[in-house]
Amino acid sequence: MTCPCQSGRPYDQCCGPCHRGEPAPTPEALMRARYSAYALGDAAYVQSSWHPDTRPATLDLPSGDHWLGLAVLDSGEDGDTGRVHFRATCRDDGGFAVLEERSRFVREQGQWFYVDGDHAVTALKPGRNDPCPCGSGRKFKKCCAA
Repeated sequence: MTCPCQSGRPYDQCCGPCHRGEPAPTPEALMRARYSAYALGDAAYVQSSWHPDTRPATLDLPSGDHWLGLAVLDSGEDGDTGRVHFRATCRDDGGFAVLEERSRFVREQGQWFYVDGDHAVTALKPGRNDPCPCGSGRKFKKCCAA
């Protein structure tokens, strides 16, 4: 299976090792593994990859969200701090939306953790002749708008 993070690599060679307990080598790799965990409904991984100081006590992932795409716009690290700027597209009962976030990460004892991020969620309204955000390869008017 191709990895949900859209790296183009097989899941077992991309985010799968992180989901099985291996530490992510970079903040971007951790963010991709978190995205894949959201896409696969793996709340336990999302919660365990969150820094203990900012981690929610409980985490329930919305069951109606279907994650469709990920674009990493920028990433980097400076010592034991890291950042990732990304856009993720999802579909829920209300239509399509885009989550854009500038995430912050910290490395402790060799392991990266998600700390927090500044994010915005906006509705995605594709034009009739635009490619469908669902990834079918068809025009929106012939796919999800129909």
